[in-house]
Amino acid sequence: QVHLVESGGGLVQVGGSLRLSCTASGSTGNIISMGWYRQAPGKQRELVATVTNAGDTNYADSVKGRFTISRDNAKNTVNLQMNSLKPEDTALYYCNVKYSRFGWTQDSWGQGTRVTVSS
Repeated sequence: QVHLVESGGGLVQVGGSLRLSCTASGSTGNIISMGWYRQAPGKQRELVATVTNAGDTNYADSVKGRFTISRDNAKNTVNLQMNSLKPEDTALYYCNVKYSRFGWTQDSWGQGTRVTVSS
């Protein structure tokens, strides 16, 4: 299994920046991709950004041009730099890892870190 520990998040004003970090431990050699999801109150969890082992990235349309995902494979960390934050970015942000186990792709989730953007 893969265990995730998140850091970062907090309260920021509109237009500000925050950086989220997530470190994986455990069966990190089986990781396929790392990324971030978020869940706002009353809404479903949604993808924010992901990065594969090869470095291919994928972003939600709502964050393109504002958020940047990066990964350090040697340290098993994934970061999310969030700039030009908007009130609609307010949510609980979850780190996610997809990893292979017995031929299946499984998910591991962090505990969540809160981001609040005040207007």
